[in-house]
Amino acid sequence: MLKIRNVDHIGIRISDRERSVAFYQLLGFELVADGGFENGHPLVMVHPSGINFNLLGPANARAGENVLMDEDAKYPGITHVALKVESAEAFVSENGIAITGRRDFRGTRTIFIRDPDRNVLELVGPGPAVSELIREHVAENKS
Repeated sequence: MLKIRNVDHIGIRISDRERSVAFYQLLGFELVADGGFENGHPLVMVHPSGINFNLLGPANARAGENVLMDEDAKYPGITHVALKVESAEAFVSENGIAITGRRDFRGTRTIFIRDPDRNVLELVGPGPAVSELIREHVAENKS
């Protein structure tokens, strides 16, 4: 077994530097380094929680389209990042961020939002981790 301690960073391809940096700053991320965005290297955005997003770009094809989530053909790849939050609905509403999906699963509410390039962020509200909820659901339905 590989001894993993934590996720170091998540890379997200973007097309518009200014729009994306402003969006992630709104969520509380700080731009701490530009590794050479125009040459395909990351903009390093760090949240006070310790989450590190590397915004990579510039995207040169199908900007504003999410081929992993929005098309009928289902390509392999990471479809979304889920972030555990205390509360999100009021924040996204107050800041004009569209909610593109909702789920209430076993008492845990989640909402889905999109960044300017339609990359999906799932905001998971208070309650057990989604993995635990799914595990319980599967165990109950095996009976």
